[in-house]
Amino acid sequence: MKYSICLLLAVTLVGLSSSLVYASDPSPLQDFCVAVNDSDAAVFVNGKICKDPKMVTADDFYFSGLDKPGNTSNSVGSRVTQVTVNQLAGLNTLGISLVRIDYAPQGINPPHTHPRATEVLVVVEGALYVGFVTSNPANPNMKNKLFTKILHPGDVFVFPEGLIHFQFNVGKKKAVAFAGLSSQNPGVITIANAVFGSDPPISRDVLTKAFQVDKNVIKYLQSQF
Repeated sequence: MKYSICLLLAVTLVGLSSSLVYASDPSPLQDFCVAVNDSDAAVFVNGKICKDPKMVTADDFYFSGLDKPGNTSNSVGSRVTQVTVNQLAGLNTLGISLVRIDYAPQGINPPHTHPRATEVLVVVEGALYVGFVTSNPANPNMKNKLFTKILHPGDVFVFPEGLIHFQFNVGKKKAVAFAGLSSQNPGVITIANAVFGSDPPISRDVLTKAFQVDKNVIKYLQSQF
């Protein structure tokens, strides 16, 4: 009798845990999705609405152009060509995307994060100095740890989800890399742009206190973005 009760309890717990797993929220595919209580409100979903399967064609799963170099004539000397769900509709719900990154000599893909994706990068041309920084340690007396590596053609490096990372061309010639990301819409937050170039701008009093520098330094940095 006791064995039967224990068995029933175990089965019930497994069933409940399975229900909880299947009932969990999906990972966010955009910065936010605010709930509304208006039954007449427009439809916004976590991702994109699906096309009628009867209307789907091979072109919905096709993208062309990653053979073409990106224009690196800009202040950072790099260009990211994205293939997310916004460029390739067939990626919707598949949880994956791709980018090509071109770097001029001394070009940089500045410190940034992908809030919704892990990134795995492979170098196909040139030499890149890459790295990422860990999140804040539990011990406030310890510093965030930096992991770096110099990559050459055929080398692969992974940047964990949400962590600040970068790539810098240390060679004298152009560099090219491709990266896969574990989201159809990984998002990107370029740290300097977000902090010093937001609209409206972050208060200079806040940034002066946060960075422990003179207000004129903050004023100059904001003017660059």
